[in-house]
Amino acid sequence: MRRILVTPFVFALTCLFALPAQAQSAQGNTLQLEAIAAIVNDAPISYTDVRQRARMLLLSLGGQQPTQEQIDQITAQALDQLIDEKLQLQEAAEYEVEISDNEIAGSIESLARQSGITREALLGTLAQAGVNPSSLEEQTRADIAWRRIMGGLYGSRIRISDNQIKEQLNRLKSASEKEQYQLGEIFLYAPDPVQRQQAFAAAKSIREQVLAGAPFELAAQRFSSAPTAATGGSMGWVTLDSLDADRQSAIAALPAPALSEPIIAENGVYLMRVNAKREPKERTAVVDLVRLSALNNSEEDLWDAAQDIDDCGEIDRAVLRNDNLYAVEVKSRPVTAMGPEGRALIAGTEIGSHTELFESIGSPAVMFVCNRMDDIADMPTAAQIEDRLYSEQLGMISERSLRNLRREATIIRN
Repeated sequence: MRRILVTPFVFALTCLFALPAQAQSAQGNTLQLEAIAAIVNDAPISYTDVRQRARMLLLSLGGQQPTQEQIDQITAQALDQLIDEKLQLQEAAEYEVEISDNEIAGSIESLARQSGITREALLGTLAQAGVNPSSLEEQTRADIAWRRIMGGLYGSRIRISDNQIKEQLNRLKSASEKEQYQLGEIFLYAPDPVQRQQAFAAAKSIREQVLAGAPFELAAQRFSSAPTAATGGSMGWVTLDSLDADRQSAIAALPAPALSEPIIAENGVYLMRVNAKREPKERTAVVDLVRLSALNNSEEDLWDAAQDIDDCGEIDRAVLRNDNLYAVEVKSRPVTAMGPEGRALIAGTEIGSHTELFESIGSPAVMFVCNRMDDIADMPTAAQIEDRLYSEQLGMISERSLRNLRREATIIRN
């Protein structure tokens, strides 16, 4: 789903998208006859609606004064968004989903906070650019309603298994051993050749605006059809082999930071931003250990005692029963901090078992390995992975559902 985020950037747009004479002579809600840009299942979209949305889209890009070509492309994008919103709101009416004014106001206030401004300042910025707040309110209403429908219909059906989480975590661990790229993406969905040509031209315009200073994250939130749009297009750290071949070759040729040229893919066009690169990360391990010694320094007594302990949970009880035993706990010790001999000792020792005898400060000892963990400080938690997989699946279902609505609808563009 496309997100809404308006920043304090203000274009001198009064010369753009000039209102027709009828609209100029009528203020507020007194608009007279207005030409129709499209009809979606008998519901009209006026040219005024399109101009309002286009102005709002341009606000989100900021930067320099747009060219006429960019204005045309942004206007087409605005109409596409309005058509989708009509379909979403019609579906909401079908399911009797109602969104209150308080919900809309709260959502807009949250969006304003993300931009570091108040709700009143946000609405003032829109008004200064000639955008009626109702355009933002309707977009917000459609977004909330659609998310509610998708969550209600499919949210409870999505099941993320432990195996999926483990598989994803294993992929992330494997990726940490390869060169990684911190990427951002903007994806313009275009399933057929004609739409791909239009999307390619739009991607070129967006690229020009970003290179001129428009925030990439805001462009992603406003224009991208990828699930990452909600996070400003951020893909995090990824390896090239996790991407399709077209994007692999384009990104491999880029320095960091850099913004790619538009990349044509099977179902659309990508803009990729390489924020940074990093070399493979050395894998280490962190272990929890218990060093067991015999106070009488007898290797035989120590070995016999160690043989009677089946796992780390029995060590404390063994020490209580035998005054000759002495145990020291070592928590979260990095293997790399143990030296070659220590690493060799625990390398082949299973969790819950003990090492061979070794000398510790002049006395015999054995080491029990109670836990071993890969160093995954940069890895997401299982809960974070589950949330990500859930959002991705719901996002794909949402996009597929919207495509079905477009296909089944009667849409007339003038």
